[in-house]
Amino acid sequence: MTQKPVLVVEDDPIIAGVICRNLAAWGHPSLHALTGREALALEREGAVGAIILDRMLPDIGGIEILSQWRASGCNTPVLMLSALGSVQDRVEGLKAGADDYLTKPFDDAELEARLAAICRRNQRKGDDLAVGRLRLDNAAHRAFLGDAGIDLNRKQFSMLAYLMRHADRVVTRAMLLENVWGYAFDPATNIVESNLSRLRGRLQALGCDAVETLRGEGYVLRSAKCGA
Repeated sequence: MTQKPVLVVEDDPIIAGVICRNLAAWGHPSLHALTGREALALEREGAVGAIILDRMLPDIGGIEILSQWRASGCNTPVLMLSALGSVQDRVEGLKAGADDYLTKPFDDAELEARLAAICRRNQRKGDDLAVGRLRLDNAAHRAFLGDAGIDLNRKQFSMLAYLMRHADRVVTRAMLLENVWGYAFDPATNIVESNLSRLRGRLQALGCDAVETLRGEGYVLRSAKCGA
């Protein structure tokens, strides 16, 4: 899954202890932070391979911590834990930048599977991508059309990467929900449509009209429209 330690951010010592013991049994070292401030400090050291983040912390909320990480360019995979399990709660966590969201109480096997899944998705993002003049620098988390930078948020970047990996093939809404947001269900929101509209607008501003909507089918990135 990851050779670097998994950072467990959890203020309940019993829950944290169970998670850390399970990680050890699964062959993964761990670090434990009781507070948001400790978590921010440990992540800044750069030796973390994945993060399990409790949403409710005594000093800084998990949503705020996650927003700070993503704004600073941190792309470490994050699994958010919370007793708050409504659709709106999950959407808020995913919009803030969580790769997945698991509601307490949870089964240990599900925690292991979800953590492994977000780490696999993150590893697949490691290679730079290029389709015509459209290029992604995954290490720097930046997108370019030729030499011009494209201003994208994290989810829009991930959407573009997925479309580029499947260039000239139809990508359904369900595929984007699962592979960009980690949803195995339809959250009944317009997160795909709104982010794709912004992504398309950023590209069109640079003269690229490569992303098409196929009514009733999904979306496709036309490589022929990405330039040579």
